[in-house]
Amino acid sequence: MRYSITLSYAGAGFCGWQRQPSDPSVQECLEIALGKLLGGEVPVIGAGRTDTGVNAIGYVACFDGPEGLSADDICYKLNAILPRSIVVLQVAPAAPDFHARFDARRREYTYFLHRSKDPFVEAFSWQCGYPDLSFEAMNEAAAMLVGTHDFSCFEKVGADNKTSVCTVFEAFWAQYTPSLYAVMTPEQGSLSAPLPPRTRPTQKTSAERLPASGGQYWYFRISADRFLRNMVRAIVGTLIEVGRGKRTLDDFASLILPPASGDVPSAKSKRPNRSLAGESVPGHALFLSKVEY
Repeated sequence: MRYSITLSYAGAGFCGWQRQPSDPSVQECLEIALGKLLGGEVPVIGAGRTDTGVNAIGYVACFDGPEGLSADDICYKLNAILPRSIVVLQVAPAAPDFHARFDARRREYTYFLHRSKDPFVEAFSWQCGYPDLSFEAMNEAAAMLVGTHDFSCFEKVGADNKTSVCTVFEAFWAQYTPSLYAVMTPEQGSLSAPLPPRTRPTQKTSAERLPASGGQYWYFRISADRFLRNMVRAIVGTLIEVGRGKRTLDDFASLILPPASGDVPSAKSKRPNRSLAGESVPGHALFLSKVEY
């Protein structure tokens, strides 16, 4: 009988989701835990790869097991076996032909960055302190990603996929308040909420000294039918170059290519390569945040 499993994991310490010959992976940890509970080898199919260090919330996988398993019991026991960096949220019966990867219709990634030093978000956010970073320009560039395009310029060199064409449904930057600050009052040190007028200090805080378009905490969200290896991190790094004024909107647009005629590997091999786009940003601030079927 087929079962679906929903889990979240912190990517630090893993080479990504997919099992590797010599490095620890989330898939390997889950398969070992299921093997202990069910006996023998239990292959697990995931919704897709994540890069080394990348995190996931609500990641979906599937496996085959005996009929009549208590989903709640399996969920409880898996969490007792798995490391603290992996949590199983739900185990449920699935259709016999359910496939966690091929049945997925939409995947969403979220990337977090903060503009100045903050030890409380450092583990899951990238400190991006470039001055005069224009999120307005970055959002203009992000809007160009929407649609069906060839993303060869944002794909890791050596990828084995047959096509680099993806359909992006949405892509944008927005501000947010970290949860620990959101529950604090201004007097307790919230960096996002302004102090009452009568107690506001004369000297501006570091967050207030940032340009109006800067803010302190930002996230980039992108959803698509599929993603290429390293694609999101390369896109974010290139958008940062736009925000810094190092790359024009026209230059960014030139990286987003129309699909090659026929969309075949021979046509793909002639497309521009990864070196034309910007550097990839660190993986620890990236989350696979949703999978829809």
